[in-house]
Order: sequence, then C-alpha cells, then structure tokens
Amino acid sequence: MNNAREARQLLRGHYYGALCTLSKKFNGHPFGSITPYLVDHDGSLLILISTLAEHTKNIQYDPRVSLITHNQNDSHIQTQGRITVVGTAYIVEDKHQAGTRYLRYFPEAAGYFAMHDFSFYRIVPQALRFIGGFGKIHWVEADSYLVPPYPLIEQEADVIAHMNADHGDALRRYCQHFHQCEVLDVEMLGIDCDGMDVRADGKIRHFDFAEVVLDAQQARHALVEMSQRTKQ
Repeated sequence: MNNAREARQLLRGHYYGALCTLSKKFNGHPFGSITPYLVDHDGSLLILISTLAEHTKNIQYDPRVSLITHNQNDSHIQTQGRITVVGTAYIVEDKHQAGTRYLRYFPEAAGYFAMHDFSFYRIVPQALRFIGGFGKIHWVEADSYLVPPYPLIEQEADVIAHMNADHGDALRRYCQHFHQCEVLDVEMLGIDCDGMDVRADGKIRHFDFAEVVLDAQQARHALVEMSQRTKQ
C-alpha cells in the first residue's frame, strides 16, 4: 500500500481534529480549535462552522489552514499514527449537497445545519505530513493523495440502502470480526474508494478495504470478501 492511501485511510478513520487557522485578531498568529470533520470521496475535508466562530473569521481573513488528527486508541503518543493536513479552506456554495453525506455521520449537527450562520467549508490539501508509526514519516503531495471522480460516488446511496435493508447481519459480523465488538443496532453510513463506515450501537466504526474500490461492483466484491473472512 502506498503512503497516500495509508494517509487517506488514517484520516477517514477519525472524525475530529485540531484545526489551526491564522488569527485575524492577532495579526496571523496561529490559532487552534477542535472541530469535527468528514473526509469526502476525493480526500478533501468537510467542516461545518459558524460565521461567529473565531476560526471562521480567521479563514475569511486568510484561508490557509492545517488540521491534525491522530490514532486516539494508542496511548504512546510519540509513536502513534497521526497526520497533519496542510491546505486551503473554501466555502461550499451548495450547502444541501454537502449536508446529505455530512449529516449521516453527524446527525447531532442538524440544528446547526438549519441555522443561516453555519456554512460548510472544504479543506483542499496541498500536502500532508503522514506519520504511520515510529520511523515511518513521510510528506505526501496532494497530486498523489487526492482521488479523481469515480462511479461509486454517485452509487453510494444505493449501496448504503441495500446494505442496511438486506445485510444487517453481515454488518454485525464485520463489527465482531474486525473490531471485536458485539453490537445490535447497526447501519452503514458511507462507503468510498478506501473503505466504509458503520454506526454500531451509537459509535462510528471504520473499515479499510484491502484494495481500492471504484464502483458498486468492486464494492460488492470487497464486502463479500470481508464477509468470508468473518466466517473463517
């Protein structure tokens, strides 16, 4: 697996990070804040933020940002996997299109989404500092990280509907086998070229695919292969 794909998978496996903006109030001094984020199909990051927030004012002043997230299950902070995205934040004009996918992951944000002073911004990476563990440290350029459009983007909703309607037992087995947890209430939230996300008893669980998946047929093969592994 290449570093760019590993970097995307690390980012996709987490849902909040420390966002650093350049302070308008303090003449460009770095300003950190915590924000939820969702990695979109292409690898860019979606954030939903208020015009009243300090980081939004900073982005409007200077759109250059960085965001860092890390492997929150690893107590060895110096050797854990982590990644810093260096990029530019752009306002998303079509709020409802972005909201469809975002709110599946963050339904608690529906109230914010309905407010006029909240908008989506897309962080488009310029480069990423990827630390996969001790001694595994790389810069990843956007050209190799970002993913061109692929058919699964338009097919995602159908795949989700099918899995949630007909394959709840398989989703539970995935959780048991890959995350060692027994769950009752389970639903697929999203699927992309690198993996899928499931809400299991209220907690989001991420599953990486062994190979890149670009359309519904490839997704089916990946899910069947995962299902077979749960029965071994």
